[in-house]
Amino acid sequence: MSMAAQSLIPDSFASRVRLVLEDPSAQQLIERLWHKDPSLWTNDPTAQAHIRQRLGWLSIVHAMEPQIEQILTEVQAIRQEGLTHALLLGMGGSSLFPEVCRFTLKVAAQWLDLALLDTTDPVAIAAAQQRAPLDRTLIIVSSKSGTTTETSALGDYFYDQLRRLRGDRAGRQCLAITDVGTPLETQAKQREFRRIFVHGPTTGQDVGGRFSGLTYFGLVPAALIGVQIARVLASAKAMLAACQPSVSVVDNPAVQLAICLTEAAAQGRDKVTLLCAQPLARFSAWAEQLLAESTGKDGKGLIPIDGEPLRDPAAYPPDRLFVELQLASELDRNLARKVEALAAVGHPVVRLYWQDRYDLGAEAIRWFVATALAASRMQINAFDEPNVQESKDRTKALLEHYAREGRLPADAPLMTEGGISVYGERPMRGGQSAKDALRALLQQANAGDYLAVLSFLPRTSALDAAVEILRNELVRRRDNAIMLGYGPRYLHSTGQLHKGGPDRVVFLMLTAEDPMDLPVPGKPYSFSVLKAAQALGDFQALKERGRRIVRLHLGRAPEQGMQRLLEILKIL
Repeated sequence: MSMAAQSLIPDSFASRVRLVLEDPSAQQLIERLWHKDPSLWTNDPTAQAHIRQRLGWLSIVHAMEPQIEQILTEVQAIRQEGLTHALLLGMGGSSLFPEVCRFTLKVAAQWLDLALLDTTDPVAIAAAQQRAPLDRTLIIVSSKSGTTTETSALGDYFYDQLRRLRGDRAGRQCLAITDVGTPLETQAKQREFRRIFVHGPTTGQDVGGRFSGLTYFGLVPAALIGVQIARVLASAKAMLAACQPSVSVVDNPAVQLAICLTEAAAQGRDKVTLLCAQPLARFSAWAEQLLAESTGKDGKGLIPIDGEPLRDPAAYPPDRLFVELQLASELDRNLARKVEALAAVGHPVVRLYWQDRYDLGAEAIRWFVATALAASRMQINAFDEPNVQESKDRTKALLEHYAREGRLPADAPLMTEGGISVYGERPMRGGQSAKDALRALLQQANAGDYLAVLSFLPRTSALDAAVEILRNELVRRRDNAIMLGYGPRYLHSTGQLHKGGPDRVVFLMLTAEDPMDLPVPGKPYSFSVLKAAQALGDFQALKERGRRIVRLHLGRAPEQGMQRLLEILKIL
């Protein structure tokens, strides 16, 4: 595999990175990492104690290699029982890595067809049920803490569905992945799940969710689709060897990437724009959550931009670092030419070419190490998420209100026009239309800011396509980087960056009424109510922080509302 970044262009940027790499402090950085020195990230004793419990990923390959046989034994038993599909219920980085495996390494013939369900959207939940026959589907409940709201609700729902089908044997079609001693472990035992993969102190319990791709959380789902997990770990082991302190930092692939990220940010190029060829396209969503949640705090942060359409090279302001990921054996030459054109006009580009799809394990390690070191250089604690709880607390309060009153609290909109209701701070004096609100919001985006579209719309193919078109229209009309997140998924990814990172962001939140609903067993609220509470909770949290945000509620006709928004954009 290609261990090092193949090129750092233009030459002036490459020269700057090399100067930093040749400084003795760069070597000390990697040495301190491998000594698990928590002072790399903070001098606070309490925080240091927490960090010491989050560095297990540095030795995770050694911990997980002995577990391969038991994973494969369980997977073979599942296949022999005739199960053909798997539905992974989870949130955040611990569940995104299996999705990367699913689309990068593919589902092998005659293995389980795996899908990730990381949403409270009832339309998406119903679609997942229709896609996979329940009598032949393995339900995987995956949560490190065992208390994640979305995962718990989904787990209760699908267990209830299985009980209707299987009665007391429902647990035979369920598998749990969690840390030792969690409520999920207890519940899985009570429900007689067929297997509980429990992380203890020697198998990844001391690994945070976004660093857990090479633990049971990533490897068990990967094994179910026929991925050769031994090869994934062997690839990761090779990268870990290349990142050891015994290797000169000039040749250290992860240190190279860390220095590129931080040197670019120091020059105002903090929008880390990920350009992935199609075979590796899902990797960028995983890297997005790793960077955003690890560095987006204390008013700082690297701002990952995933899936944004490429513009003309001259149209980009000087706030971008581009990272190109390609598979050398399936090279996208068109993408390569576009990347070279970016460099030709002076934008720095890091090119990372894999020789094989199984380089995925190595690439995960590269980004683990690089992200941790980048955070250290930026004086950020990479291993906490201090602002994630804000939206959770507000969601909890909203659900308690619903339990008491039978409805969610509702503020009066600033205006309603053409079926679109506008919420937020008053966008402008005399503004009386959705067009006024959208224009006023976009006018607040300054040079160096990014725009974030946060969609809580029903997850239909038509609405997903409309949201993508909306983003593309914004790309064509704005110099700013455009981020797109689907709720509640983004709350466990870029949500930390949105609240804890730099106030260089303008938010457009989209909500609507759901066309259908599903119950959450044992709760006084439904999935639609839970999703609405999550949207409102994050909206309130962002407003309280003084973020520039407008929420457009598209009511019962979101398709028409999106068409109206696209028409507005064309005349702004």
